[in-house]
Amino acid sequence: MSGQQAGAEQRREESSAPTSSPSRFVLGLDVGSTVIRCHVYDRTARVRGSSAQKVENVYPQPGWVEIDPDALWAQFVAVIKDAVKAAGVQMNQIVGLGISTQRATFITWNKKTGHHFHNFISWQDLRAAELVKSWNNSLIMKLLHGATKLLHFFSRNKVMLTVSRFTFTTQHVTLRLVWILQNLPEVKKAVEEDNCCFGTIDTWLLYKLTKGSSYATDYSNASTTGFFDPYAMRWSKLIATMVSIPFSILPPVRDTSYNFGSVDEEIFGVPIPVVALVGDQQSAMFGECCFETGDVKLTMGTGTFLDINTGKTPQHVNGGFYPLIGWKIGHELVCLAEGNAGDTGTAIVWAQKLDLFTDAAETEKMALSLEDSEGVYFVPSFSGLQAPLNDPCACASFMGLKHSTSKYHLVRAILESIAFRNKQLYDMLQREIQIPVTNIRADGGVCNNAFVMQMTSDLINEKIDRPAHFDMSCLGAASLAGLAVEISHLEHCWSVMMHTFNSSTQEAEAEEGGSLSLRPAWFTDH
Repeated sequence: MSGQQAGAEQRREESSAPTSSPSRFVLGLDVGSTVIRCHVYDRTARVRGSSAQKVENVYPQPGWVEIDPDALWAQFVAVIKDAVKAAGVQMNQIVGLGISTQRATFITWNKKTGHHFHNFISWQDLRAAELVKSWNNSLIMKLLHGATKLLHFFSRNKVMLTVSRFTFTTQHVTLRLVWILQNLPEVKKAVEEDNCCFGTIDTWLLYKLTKGSSYATDYSNASTTGFFDPYAMRWSKLIATMVSIPFSILPPVRDTSYNFGSVDEEIFGVPIPVVALVGDQQSAMFGECCFETGDVKLTMGTGTFLDINTGKTPQHVNGGFYPLIGWKIGHELVCLAEGNAGDTGTAIVWAQKLDLFTDAAETEKMALSLEDSEGVYFVPSFSGLQAPLNDPCACASFMGLKHSTSKYHLVRAILESIAFRNKQLYDMLQREIQIPVTNIRADGGVCNNAFVMQMTSDLINEKIDRPAHFDMSCLGAASLAGLAVEISHLEHCWSVMMHTFNSSTQEAEAEEGGSLSLRPAWFTDH
């Protein structure tokens, strides 16, 4: 069909819609760790146009991971313009913008000039590893744990129990921000002069889009920083005071679906309303319709994130999973508990750089061409090992190498390591979260690998649903934006666009009366 014919068909379709006004569209953007994507959605959640650009990380020192904010801004504006152009619509037909972002990646900037003091410090960054170790072993933390355990003993207050098990991690913003405040004199001076703004990527993009007229974050992003209290729904005075983070630099926290302000006309020619800010994992939960308590989302992208809907109140956790805010829309509040592994897609990208394969799609066939990995195991820990092991200094490595080991064994071992980490996270969820699992839905680029999906299903002995399209963060952000401008009805049907992986372990147990044990040497239960 020619471009003119397609345009005519679209105009006929739009003219037949039950409205006299021009068709309206929303933008869903996902600023991920590796890619920025933008989709233009119509009122039925159908994609009309898309654009994407690769995010370039900067590695100034071993363990440090940064993003150039100027480059990210240029890419952000470009993907919006390109997606709208690809959709064949006008900017004035875009009535809402929803932004999903990688979480716990932050920046600070000059309140008066808007000039940033440093690059974005990525959630993968390990510069604060020694600070984390020092704080977790400090007298202050021991006193905090001891006091809250005592309070829990007498009051049976579950919040006290949760606080008694709280520890810092490198993935929390908290101690990476402390590192910035301690090591960059320019930032320290700006704080003293009340001239410093702090923000995660969503806050900074909102500030840039509105040319400084809007400064805010949402509950989903705030809750992932490590110094937000999800029980009181505000920045934590306890943690901020303990590590000397000044409240003056923190943005106001708003609803997830909310009118944050309009894009300055000079950027796109029209004042597009920014009506949703949301963390990428929470956005994927929303996009996958995980609306019921017990619904689970397994995202396998740059890292792995396992989230469970815990209902209207934050779950009291034991240290492996972390209580988060999923989204807040008016009086509606949905809470999550999350566990994660830092290296999933990064392990595959690393293997590709070593020329073990040309395209990531090849890895599935390579793994399936072997009966097993011949005793070779891979430890996926370029950025340490997160819960339940909690070792930020763990190094990525292969074990069990032999003269007969080929690149096929190495590739299979890498894919198996992803499934083993999924198993660890799921086992931890079952131990810590006293909520029956209802559905498990997967997304992220790595879930396109059927070997990883089937092995994960076998290891956890559960059915996993996978969508036909994986940009759930974009869809979630667009749906949240659509709610704010009253054009989104979530008319996409999940059951039509999924593939189901059923566990073969249950069948094996039924036939043989045994259980399947697949665990590498580094896999330990805690």
